[in-house]
Amino acid sequence: MKLNDTLAKAYSEQITLEIASSVAYLQLAIALEDANLPGMASWMRIQSDEERDHAAKFIQHVTDRGNRPQIGDIPAPLDSGPTVLAAFEAALAHERKVSDSIRALYRLALAEGDIDSLPLLSWFIEEQIEEESTVSEILGRLHLIGDDGPGLLRLDADLGARSPGHDPK
Repeated sequence: MKLNDTLAKAYSEQITLEIASSVAYLQLAIALEDANLPGMASWMRIQSDEERDHAAKFIQHVTDRGNRPQIGDIPAPLDSGPTVLAAFEAALAHERKVSDSIRALYRLALAEGDIDSLPLLSWFIEEQIEEESTVSEILGRLHLIGDDGPGLLRLDADLGARSPGHDPK
């Protein structure tokens, strides 16, 4: 069943947001690499890759439904600031924005009677709960660590152990 114009536009906006998320995570990776925290930088790069994968899932859904998604303008990401805490706070804020957008898309699909979208959007809602939880836990650890250099290096090593598709917290 082809998406109506309203849903097709909303999906294109979500695709754009997912790509913007990928770019934002890449910028955060650059900042953390610059701070000599290669493990955290690697964690952010993997997040960047996952956001591109999310965009691809949405693109596939839209094209499978007989529509052609349109990627919108991607704004340049803002610098997170000079601290690791600021970088992960920026990541959490971005995840919350994506979560809100997916929930709005779910509500729109319900309002439009598009039950074919609901399995995909339900998967993304679960994914976003996990994403927000993971970043929140990292932030909690950063608050516990404070300015403790060895603690920060330990967290860097822990986050650097992440492989694609696996989230060590």
